[in-house]
Amino acid sequence: MTVEPPHRGLVLVVEDEPAIADLVRLYLSRDGFGVHLERDGEAGLSAARRLRPVACVLDIALPRLPGTEICRRLREAGDWTPVIFLTARDDEVDRIVGLELGADDYVTKPFSPRELVARVRAVLRRTAGGPEGAERPRVVGPVTLDPARRTVTADGVPVQLTSTEFDLLAHLMARPGRVFTREELLAGVWGYAAHAGTRTVDVHVAQVRAKLGPVSVIRTHRGVGYAVDA
Repeated sequence: MTVEPPHRGLVLVVEDEPAIADLVRLYLSRDGFGVHLERDGEAGLSAARRLRPVACVLDIALPRLPGTEICRRLREAGDWTPVIFLTARDDEVDRIVGLELGADDYVTKPFSPRELVARVRAVLRRTAGGPEGAERPRVVGPVTLDPARRTVTADGVPVQLTSTEFDLLAHLMARPGRVFTREELLAGVWGYAAHAGTRTVDVHVAQVRAKLGPVSVIRTHRGVGYAVDA
């Protein structure tokens, strides 16, 4: 008897190259995800708003509307659905722009479809969090982070973070005063080794600091890494 994979939710894939789109759909489907495909950016943005997927896999160079613009418009509207860019553009500037727009991860072509599935699952694990009350809120100075509800406030004001930004801050706040190297953060938050490049960590730290504003509790330890105030 064939065992059906668990249903993990709907993933929106916006990719204009049919062979790549079909490959991504095949591997995500095998892993238990439902998959909705779109071939251009405007249709992809409409589908993201209409279908409310658990995650979006977006090419950057799309007809009618680039993937970066889809991500920007979703974030601008307060939609923090996890976004993974899948693109042939591997220049560091492109990666940084994508992350600054609020993307959660970035996979370049050519890619391993198994790795892409693993990245999607990793992002969703971070987003899901634990059961209600499983962890107490963490408080460092004026910043309060609630792991169960996945909320952050700064001086009592709600702060909107992407799932990856939230997990980065949670990782740091779990051990106030402890200095984490970039390599440790890349492994602990993103789940992959430093050979992927640690610039991703710097970009996300900068984003979290900007969103926390004047009360940011993250400190840089030059030549070592990052920590939150004890």
